[in-house]
Amino acid sequence: MSLETLRDSLPVYAKDLNLNLSTLASDETLTPRQKWGTFLASAHAVGAEAVVKAIEAEAAPHLSEDEQNAARGAAALMGMNNIYYRFLHLAQSGDEYKTLRAGLRMNLIANPGADKIDFELWSLAVSAINGCGGCIDAHEATVRKHGLTTSQVQQAVKIASVIHAVSKVMMAEAAR
Repeated sequence: MSLETLRDSLPVYAKDLNLNLSTLASDETLTPRQKWGTFLASAHAVGAEAVVKAIEAEAAPHLSEDEQNAARGAAALMGMNNIYYRFLHLAQSGDEYKTLRAGLRMNLIANPGADKIDFELWSLAVSAINGCGGCIDAHEATVRKHGLTTSQVQQAVKIASVIHAVSKVMMAEAAR
């Protein structure tokens, strides 16, 4: 499935999502690698089959196999970390849990198979989807420290928000 096919399959009530998807796909605020890695990580974070297939096809020409795996890995790792660290942030006894060793493997962060800052940007987008404030703050600070602009960060989060919404629509339509 292509991105165009995905857009064409969106119901009429999701016209704004269709338009936003088109605009974001053609935007040049991010490098092609950053943009398509963000699309791919976001699609994998939500996991709607039609969206994953369309984004996989669209991202492939822009990302090496290692970069594609890094984007998928950002979704996988943040799927774990966002839950764990959101718990630490939200639990009334969170400070007590913060003194304990997490004991969760996160080796991918040290060697993601893509540019470290791109991986951090993809992790930020997934953290926004998953709603982990602590992870959002940590990844946003890292990418900003390494030169990404406010507009670039915003663009990644816009991609994440649209991919999340498109995925939810596609899943709901499949359930009808």
